[in-house]
Amino acid sequence: MSVRVRYFAAAAEAAGTDAEDRGESSLAALRAAVLAAHPALVGILDRCAVIVDGERRDDDAPLAGVAHVDVLPPFAGG
Repeated sequence: MSVRVRYFAAAAEAAGTDAEDRGESSLAALRAAVLAAHPALVGILDRCAVIVDGERRDDDAPLAGVAHVDVLPPFAGG
Protein backbone atom coordinates (compact mmCIF):
# COMPACT_ATOMS: atom_id res chain seq x y z
CA MET A 1 0.00 0.00 0.00
CA SER A 2 1.32 3.41 -0.94
CA VAL A 3 -0.18 6.87 -0.86
CA ARG A 4 1.15 9.86 -2.80
CA VAL A 5 1.72 12.83 -0.49
CA ARG A 6 1.78 16.16 -2.34
CA TYR A 7 3.24 19.23 -0.68
CA PHE A 8 2.40 22.78 -1.72
CA ALA A 9 4.02 26.20 -1.19
CA ALA A 10 5.86 26.51 2.17
CA ALA A 11 5.23 22.83 2.94
CA ALA A 12 7.03 21.79 -0.27
CA GLU A 13 9.91 24.10 0.56
CA ALA A 14 10.22 22.70 4.09
CA ALA A 15 9.93 19.08 2.92
CA GLY A 16 12.42 19.65 0.13
CA THR A 17 10.11 17.97 -2.35
CA ASP A 18 6.77 18.47 -4.08
CA ALA A 19 5.67 14.86 -3.58
CA GLU A 20 6.63 11.49 -2.18
CA ASP A 21 5.13 8.03 -1.78
CA ARG A 22 4.49 6.88 1.80
CA GLY A 23 3.26 3.59 3.30
CA GLU A 24 1.66 4.56 6.62
CA SER A 25 -1.75 3.08 7.42
CA SER A 26 -3.45 6.09 9.05
CA LEU A 27 -3.33 9.84 8.76
CA ALA A 28 -1.91 10.14 12.29
CA ALA A 29 0.92 7.72 11.44
CA LEU A 30 1.55 9.60 8.22
CA ARG A 31 1.81 12.94 10.04
CA ALA A 32 4.30 11.49 12.55
CA ALA A 33 6.42 9.85 9.83
CA VAL A 34 6.47 12.97 7.67
CA LEU A 35 7.61 15.08 10.62
CA ALA A 36 10.35 12.56 11.42
CA ALA A 37 11.50 12.49 7.80
CA HIS A 38 11.26 16.26 7.28
CA PRO A 39 12.03 18.09 10.56
CA ALA A 40 11.67 21.47 8.83
CA LEU A 41 7.91 20.78 8.69
CA VAL A 42 7.67 21.12 12.49
CA GLY A 43 5.64 24.27 13.10
CA ILE A 44 4.27 24.21 9.56
CA LEU A 45 2.39 20.90 9.31
CA ASP A 46 0.10 21.67 12.25
CA ARG A 47 -1.10 24.82 10.44
CA CYS A 48 -1.67 23.05 7.13
CA ALA A 49 -4.91 21.71 5.75
CA VAL A 50 -4.41 18.00 5.11
CA ILE A 51 -6.74 16.76 2.39
CA VAL A 52 -7.28 13.03 1.79
CA ASP A 53 -8.53 12.30 -1.74
CA GLY A 54 -10.21 15.71 -1.83
CA GLU A 55 -11.73 15.72 1.67
CA ARG A 56 -10.59 16.89 5.10
CA ARG A 57 -10.25 13.90 7.41
CA ASP A 58 -9.47 13.29 11.09
CA ASP A 59 -6.14 11.80 12.14
CA ASP A 60 -7.72 8.40 12.79
CA ALA A 61 -8.69 8.13 9.11
CA PRO A 62 -7.29 4.96 7.51
CA LEU A 63 -5.27 5.40 4.34
CA ALA A 64 -6.09 2.05 2.72
CA GLY A 65 -7.24 2.69 -0.83
CA VAL A 66 -6.28 6.38 -0.68
CA ALA A 67 -4.51 7.79 -3.75
CA HIS A 68 -3.45 11.27 -2.58
CA VAL A 69 -2.87 13.26 0.57
CA ASP A 70 -2.38 16.97 -0.08
CA VAL A 71 -0.58 19.20 2.44
CA LEU A 72 -1.73 22.80 1.93
CA PRO A 73 -0.35 25.64 4.05
CA PRO A 74 -2.58 28.61 4.78
CA PHE A 75 -2.85 30.99 1.85
CA ALA A 76 -3.15 34.74 2.09
CA GLY A 77 -3.97 37.26 -0.54
CA GLY A 78 -6.65 39.36 -1.92
